[in-house]
Amino acid sequence: MIVADGVTKTYPSGAGSLTVLHEVHLEVEERDFVAIVGPSGSGKTTLLGLLAGLDRPTSGRVTLDGVRLDTIDEDARARLRSERVGFVFQTFQLLPTLTAIENVRVPLELAPGTGGESGFESRARELLERVGLSDRGDHYPVQLSGGEQQRVSLARAFAHEPTVLFADEPTGNLDRDTGAGVIDLLRELNEEAQTTLVLVTHDLDLAAMADRIVRLEAGRLVSA
Repeated sequence: MIVADGVTKTYPSGAGSLTVLHEVHLEVEERDFVAIVGPSGSGKTTLLGLLAGLDRPTSGRVTLDGVRLDTIDEDARARLRSERVGFVFQTFQLLPTLTAIENVRVPLELAPGTGGESGFESRARELLERVGLSDRGDHYPVQLSGGEQQRVSLARAFAHEPTVLFADEPTGNLDRDTGAGVIDLLRELNEEAQTTLVLVTHDLDLAAMADRIVRLEAGRLVSA
């Protein structure tokens, strides 16, 4: 499902350049649940962004669901993400001017062939009910707790039935009990949808739930 072949990422800096990732080789099979762990600054989020096509590597290549990301332009990468990729972010990334149900509808409206107006509404309400927020659909993000916002983001991530789901520290802004509930829900939804799941986390208890743990240190893959 995902192949990173010799992926290196370098950024310009005052001292000349800063290499964040060094020739990373990684393969993720279809329906795998992979956790990427490592200390802060080890390149975890950078790698996640490259695997998802949010950025391009300086060298090496990434293949996502059979598509070489270096052979397509940004518009094509955006279409690929809207059709096949879901995201869950540590900071939730909900649109503040949209209600919970409107936030869940966003990927449905962006992805082709996902149904009309009534289909969007039905799917969004179904998912909000699935995450225990059927009575909060008309609330704006500012009216929701952190755990509720993350559950809305989970519903949104699964709305268009993505092939691959990427999660960047999905419990990082939540207390332990709330985070545990979100993780249980994430695993449950993911097993039902049978997606490929790749997440970045500092939480070793969360990482232990994965099928495989990938460890980065100083931008290098030290175990996979």
